[in-house]
Amino acid sequence: MKLVLLTIGLLALAFAGIAIKIWSKKDGKFAGTCASQNPYLNKDGEACGYCGKLPEEQDCKNEATA
Repeated sequence: MKLVLLTIGLLALAFAGIAIKIWSKKDGKFAGTCASQNPYLNKDGEACGYCGKLPEEQDCKNEATA
């Protein structure tokens, strides 16, 4: 029973942390959220599969997704 309560408590803490992070960001925007822009995952410098942004570009090309 203690393990179940500990697990639920840790999950609640994780969700609260994510909620606070989203709440604290201006307009809920996060920089660099395209996973394909991660230099460890995208070693060839390919464009984002979702918006087409190149690794050297700062803003998302698709304004509807930003």
